[in-house]
Amino acid sequence: MSDREEFARTLLLTASDVAALLDLPTCLAAIADVLHRHAAGETVPPRVLGLRAAEGGLHVKGAGLLGAEPRLAVKLNANFPANPQRFGLPTIQGVLVLFDGANGRPLAVLDSMMITALRTAATSALAARYLARPDAATLTICGCGRQGAIHAHALCIELPIARVLLWDSDPGRADRLADELAPELSGVELRRVDDLGEALAETDVCATCTPARSFFIRAEDVRPGTFIAAVGADDQGKQELDPRLVARATLVVDSLAQCVEIGELQHAIAQSLIAPDQVHAELGDIVSGVRPGRKAKEEITIFDSTGTALQDLAAAIAVEQRARAVGAGTVIDLGA
Repeated sequence: MSDREEFARTLLLTASDVAALLDLPTCLAAIADVLHRHAAGETVPPRVLGLRAAEGGLHVKGAGLLGAEPRLAVKLNANFPANPQRFGLPTIQGVLVLFDGANGRPLAVLDSMMITALRTAATSALAARYLARPDAATLTICGCGRQGAIHAHALCIELPIARVLLWDSDPGRADRLADELAPELSGVELRRVDDLGEALAETDVCATCTPARSFFIRAEDVRPGTFIAAVGADDQGKQELDPRLVARATLVVDSLAQCVEIGELQHAIAQSLIAPDQVHAELGDIVSGVRPGRKAKEEITIFDSTGTALQDLAAAIAVEQRARAVGAGTVIDLGA
């Protein structure tokens, strides 16, 4: 088969394929590159479509990359929170399709769960590079599922974390995650915490990775100098942070248009505590040097992370390129 024939076919890449082909440092570098290109006007800006169902719904996110090798990516994620209890299925399931932007050829169909988990944590780590104190040593993870676990890995790679505090509404999940992480985060203290307020009093970095619909991080509990990666609020009504905290912190968003509608920002705006033009920056503006990151040691910084298709695009390109280089995945012919 010629190279042209091979690239004309579509790769099918499962979650295990993605996990084998994409690590956190590679994902972080790919996202940083795409954000640079977005700031330079070299992307098709991200778009979002939401579809509701009785027990959940679909998010459809798309974006593109211009230039000599244009690419388009669309991710379809189903989010059904009751799945684990009712059906023994993951809350989030879906697919991501990467297209050749020159001719519309589907280059790859990828499992979206692993892509979503890796790119979300990698983006939080990228935000931490600019918004956390460089000497940050204590990390608190709120929500001890898959996203919490990957965030622990990503933030320990990016920062000199010596201690990870684990909090969950189900204490057993925190204990299980501590056991899971122990052999992987050598030399890092891992401890379940039951009183989140006490934990935040000694926290330098906090990642919130829950499906909460009312805030549990109170403004008065967050100490000066803290960086928070707020990951859970990615739909209307979802909330993890006190709106007073969002309004008083230096707020950086992944996408202003998205965060106004579905991020932590939606609640602060609804209470007239902040206006969209008071948001410090989008992350891409900071990565590209258009806006500064952290400016003071005592500053509280928040990254409002709703997840954008640019992140999915960057991760998908990295996976597809690596898969073709090593011969991974299953080649399918959608036109057969």
